[in-house]
Amino acid sequence: MKFNYYPETDSLYISLSDKTSTDSQEIAPDLVLDFDSEGKLVGIDIDQSSKIVDLTCLETESLPLNSVILTQPK
Repeated sequence: MKFNYYPETDSLYISLSDKTSTDSQEIAPDLVLDFDSEGKLVGIDIDQSSKIVDLTCLETESLPLNSVILTQPK
């Protein structure tokens, strides 16, 4: 799972899979779900994300992680 924030559009994209999105559905204002060709959810796009979620903190709980990769923004 990857989180990408795009400040120029204030959009947060949560990528759930490396598969390509072939269909998108807006399920609420500023919230779009992306699906692959098999209809499986591959991503979540949150527009105007700074008004919807707290972008200053990311917490995880009870995730079965073997390793964590932290990268600095470029």
